[in-house]
Amino acid sequence: MANRTVKDAKSIRGTNPQYLIEKIIRSRIYDSKYWKEECFALTAELLVDKAMELRYVGGVHGGFIYPTPFLCLVLKMLQIQPEKDIVVEFIKNEEFKYVRALGAFYMRLTGSSVDCYKYLEPLYNDNRKLRRQNREGQFEIVHVDEFIDELLREERLCDVILPRIQKRHFLEENNELEPKVSALDDDLDEEMPSDEENVDTEVKENKREKERRGDRDRRRDRSRERDRREKDRKRDRSRSRDRDRRREREREREREKEREKEREKDRSREQREREKDRRDRDRHDVDRRRDRGRY
Repeated sequence: MANRTVKDAKSIRGTNPQYLIEKIIRSRIYDSKYWKEECFALTAELLVDKAMELRYVGGVHGGFIYPTPFLCLVLKMLQIQPEKDIVVEFIKNEEFKYVRALGAFYMRLTGSSVDCYKYLEPLYNDNRKLRRQNREGQFEIVHVDEFIDELLREERLCDVILPRIQKRHFLEENNELEPKVSALDDDLDEEMPSDEENVDTEVKENKREKERRGDRDRRRDRSRERDRREKDRKRDRSRSRDRDRRREREREREREKEREKEREKDRSREQREREKDRRDRDRHDVDRRRDRGRY
């Protein structure tokens, strides 16, 4: 019963909501310790408390496909199907970035194309860092806006196949979405200059905005470059350890071969000695019988 979808749940894209996650991953989640201890009997009201405890995002990792707490909570949301208002509050939560990421992921799985663009695109303005665990179990740094961009553009994220959504320009042509407006345009329109100073003010504002944007980009680039260097160092250390382990295994195999050769030599030597002893006994018996025959 603990693994069944609630009775009054609505089907998502014509199927049980839990089936949006592949069967083998679902079974691993059901068998995980986090699911059994933390997600059992979890309600929509208590879900936010668990979401606030998240410290990283991710799908599964390791050879035995261990699910992350983030993925377990995604499946729990699919199982209990919280109200849309609750999911929207998750997305609008500015204090807890992993609550926001959880709500955005669930909205991308279950929401319509219009809702996905409507609620996720504003998160492009969130430049905070997120920790993400990859398939090897290692952690990497992404930003919230990158995570949202992957949700809207990629076909698979956190080891979950994302449902297809319509392209934005089709929705704009059908008047289902307003044309996308950059947040930078809103900043420029906050203070309108007078007619006499319109040109100069616009030029100064554009220049200042470009400088601010350039500073933000440079800070982000430096941060990402540091993260990439740290990731490369970790990867190099991991590769070095792997090489050392392979070399040690090869040396151990060589030593085992040498020991086997020595054991084989010892067995051959013992066999020859036993053969020699047997021949000596046979010869002695022949000599003894011959001596008896003389007397």
